[in-house]
Amino acid sequence: MPFRTGEPMALVIPDVMEESCATRQALERLAAKWRVLLIYGLLAGPQRHADLRRRLPGITQKVLTETLRGMEDDGLVERRVLKDTAPQHVEYALTPLGKTLQEPLSAICAWAVEHA
Repeated sequence: MPFRTGEPMALVIPDVMEESCATRQALERLAAKWRVLLIYGLLAGPQRHADLRRRLPGITQKVLTETLRGMEDDGLVERRVLKDTAPQHVEYALTPLGKTLQEPLSAICAWAVEHA
């Protein structure tokens, strides 16, 4: 049914209880520990591994590396090599897809502040 001017748009609520639901799959990926915090950290711009680790007390180097790799596989983060020779220097940045999470995460922040 086409959208008619003046009529409210119906909210589509996905069945997130179904394993095949795309919304559920996205929520599971984003809800993984550290991912949202890394997205917040990278919203400020590209950062080196050591800088991200300093900003996230409690994360181990191994977990940070694994999480960034998973986010890269999901298309949320890109890894840029700044210096090829040892010691290698790389930085991580949000991809255009990763940057699209800023608005929904801002909404969550606003909700948290309002209901704290």
